[in-house]
This record gives sequence, C-alpha cells and structure tokens, in this order.
Amino acid sequence: MEFTVFLLIAVGIFILSGIKIVNQYERGVVLTLGKFSGVRQPGLRIVIPILQRMIRVDVRSTPIDVPKQEIMTRDNVPANVDAVVYLRVVDPAKAVLETTNYVYATSQFAQAALRDVAGNVDLDDLLAKRDEVSQQIKMNVDSETDKWGIDVENVKVQNIELPHDMKRAMAKQAEAERERRAVVISADGEKQAAQAVADAAAMLSKIPGGINIRTLQTLEKISVEPSQKTLVVLPTELTNLKDILNK
Repeated sequence: MEFTVFLLIAVGIFILSGIKIVNQYERGVVLTLGKFSGVRQPGLRIVIPILQRMIRVDVRSTPIDVPKQEIMTRDNVPANVDAVVYLRVVDPAKAVLETTNYVYATSQFAQAALRDVAGNVDLDDLLAKRDEVSQQIKMNVDSETDKWGIDVENVKVQNIELPHDMKRAMAKQAEAERERRAVVISADGEKQAAQAVADAAAMLSKIPGGINIRTLQTLEKISVEPSQKTLVVLPTELTNLKDILNK
C-alpha cells in the first residue's frame, strides 16, 4: 500500500514537472533530446520530462549600459564616452542556439562600435551630432546581432567626458565667441543709429530753418536749471530765423 502511494506521488510529480507556464512577455524554446523542436507561445504548455527541456526567452525591450570607453577622436582629442543600447529578441530560437549570452555579446559589439565610430569623427561633430553618431553605432551593432535574432531598437550616446584643460580651452573659446557677438551687435546698433541720425539730418536740411529749430530745441533741453549758464556760438543763419518763421 505504501509503495502504491509512493508510486502515485512520484507519477504526479513527474507529470506536474512537465507543465510549464510561459508568460506573455516570454517565448519558450524547446529542445527534445538536445535538438531544437520548436518555440512555445505564452500560456500553459506541456513538455515531456527528461526528454524535453524548455528555455524561456524574454522578448521585451531590454536596455544595456555600454560602459565608458576611452577613445581618441579624429582630431586627436582624448575623451571618455558611454552609451545605452535598447535591444529586443525577435527570433528566440536564434537567441538561444546561435550565442551563449546574447546580452553580453551585444554589449561587447556595442563597445567596439562606440570606439570605432567615435574615433572617426572630430570632437565638434561628436558633441554637436550625437544623434548621427548614435545612428551609425546602431547600424553597426544591428548588422552584427541580426544573425542572433536580435533587433537593436535604439542607441543613445550619453556622457562625453573631456580632459580638464580641454574644458577650460572650450570655455575660453565660448567666452571669446560671446564677446565677439556682443561687439558685432553693438557695432550694428551704432551703425543703425548713425544711419538714422544721417537720415534725420538730411531731412532737416531740406526744410528751411529746420537745423536752426533743432538747435534751439537742444538748447532748451540743456538749460533746464535757472542757475546754469551755457555759452553757445550760434550760427549766422539764426539771425534770419525771424524772417523764416514769418514766411
């Protein structure tokens, strides 16, 4: 009797060990006697214990941090650059059968691609054209990981660290550029003001007595204090101002 109970329990455990649950975000790669025999979709799945083995593969988008890589740009500037790679398994069978660890392998390819691409551009392009550099890295990594059933969805270059002396030089360059722009803006303003004054003078010169009236207005403004004495040499035309105003 005890043997029968033990046998029933053993059979029950054997049957239950063949019942597998595949989550919605997973796929199950089944090997029968070590040979690939199919991919199981999400849900309740049955495998034959001992004879079959199921390996779960996560098919969600997975971010991978690419550690800092010391690179030398095309214009011989040293820098430390890191990035993040977003990948997704599109062929679970290849991800299991073609590589021992697709996440680690993709990370290694991304590091190599980051060094290659960043080392073939100038520092200014690396700083100003991150999206283009990231896209080139994505293309390089994606072409290598396609044989593993991996789709590289996106690559983003994150931090670019420069030597301290280079940072100081760039800060001085930026300050000089700001000063140059300020001088240019100031010169443009003076040019426009001079042009406006010239236009006004030309217009006043066409009006009889216009310059003289403007001179009197200026005198009125600079002599608002009763105790203030102002010595002005009047042009000879002011002697005829009365005649001009009576016209």
